Amino acid sequence: MNYIIKLNFTIFFFLSILVNTAYSKTFKVIVFGDSLIAGYGLLKEDGFVNQLQNKINHSKINLKLTNSGISGETSTGLLNRFKWVLEEEYDAVIISIGANDALRGINPIITYRNIENILIYLKKNKIPTMLIGMKAPSNLGKEYVNEFNAIYPNLSKKYDVFFYPFFLKDVALEPSFNQKDMIHPNKNGVIKIIENIFPYFLRFYKSLMN
Repeated sequence: MNYIIKLNFTIFFFLSILVNTAYSKTFKVIVFGDSLIAGYGLLKEDGFVNQLQNKINHSKINLKLTNSGISGETSTGLLNRFKWVLEEEYDAVIISIGANDALRGINPIITYRNIENILIYLKKNKIPTMLIGMKAPSNLGKEYVNEFNAIYPNLSKKYDVFFYPFFLKDVALEPSFNQKDMIHPNKNGVIKIIENIFPYFLRFYKSLMN
């Protein structure tokens, strides 16, 4: 009887350690993107990644973001560099890329293939991924806009990754939420972006704990 009690206690003890370790782990997540991620025109603390990190901290979530946004980056640029960035180990990846592809009128087929190749690599290496969508400016024409805007929902479905439809939801072309160029969000614009995206991010985070 004493042996059984001791055995049960030992099992319970080690299970408790495993559970506590899982919940106390700090997840490392890298955020890939362009100037929208880099925080162009903003103080460092006002950029997307820093503001999201503050929201995470206030929510008592054990997760550390790394900003890997480069102003002017296209999907081709990200495809060319993401593997060597991931030589440092991360638990998950967030991708927001393609705005510059659209602004430059790059063929949506190229953007699709670039992002697809990134997702294939991440899937193969079992790296959880959240894909953030972008939309093309309407002045590029209906055919281009429809083809470009379909990239993100189609790829997220094909590769079964977490998906947030539009980074600039409620912010694009709103003067009060943008810098003078009407392209890059100001501090208040970033606050609005995080307000919109955070419920999606929470679901992504919870999936990492499973």
